[in-house]
Amino acid sequence: MSKSKKKVLVTGGAGFVGSNLINLLLNKTKYKIISIDNYSSGTKKNHIRNRRIRYFKGDTQNISKIISNPKDITSVFHFGEFARIYQSFIKMNECINSNSVGTNAVFNFCLKNKIKLIYSATSASLGNKGEDKNLSPYAFTKAKNLEILENLKKWFKFKYEVIYFYNVYGPNQICKGKMATVIGIFENHFKLNKPLPVVKPGTQTRRFTHINDTVKTCYFAWKKNRCKHYSIANRKTYSVLEVAKLFKTKIKYLPKRPGERYASALTNMNLSNRVYKIFGKIDLRDYIKEFLIKNS
Repeated sequence: MSKSKKKVLVTGGAGFVGSNLINLLLNKTKYKIISIDNYSSGTKKNHIRNRRIRYFKGDTQNISKIISNPKDITSVFHFGEFARIYQSFIKMNECINSNSVGTNAVFNFCLKNKIKLIYSATSASLGNKGEDKNLSPYAFTKAKNLEILENLKKWFKFKYEVIYFYNVYGPNQICKGKMATVIGIFENHFKLNKPLPVVKPGTQTRRFTHINDTVKTCYFAWKKNRCKHYSIANRKTYSVLEVAKLFKTKIKYLPKRPGERYASALTNMNLSNRVYKIFGKIDLRDYIKEFLIKNS
């Protein structure tokens, strides 16, 4: 099969991470790309005009109906999940439908058609020495999916790569609404000249990682094809309050929220694969400095 005929499928391809990955794949490969997105948080504004891409609207639980002929699809990058901790308490059914029912359909699609999976995991499910895995509906579903993958590998020799994300930020991030990222919220409030909202106590630490470093790691794992677990994070840890202060504007405190994590650390949680740590090159402090120059 020539590379010009090969295809990769990206779930959540109109979202933050998915759209940036598609852009990278277009520049690095000759593969044709299929995107499936339900547009709950993704947007058509993230579409890339290119003949090699086809965008489909739909839920991942219907992946086998949407892609009735999976011929030539060699890999699936599964980024189309519900991905907010606090909102998973408010929209628990939506979280479970996406992260359990939908993801199970993606796993079965890949298993049935012998397609390689690249799965986006999260530090939220393995943080605090594994104790955070039941901290929220979101973390619970993500941790369970890792257990399912482990068993699929044992039972069927299922091939996959797992990449753990750490508070990703950068171009195409969500800046407004309930699914907005921390950095996106701060940027939006700064532009509107509103105080930056910080959830108490503000000492929660995060390893904010730029989107370019994140998708490059996804691409690296896919190309290496080693069936490994990788984490992509920045070496520097910032508290949320420390980040807010970098914007040099007013701050307002919000009440504590359920599921709030106070540290961003990863544990192997008895996984058979060790997690290979990759560190991003782009520092948040430099990113914010550039943002302030452009928006002051």
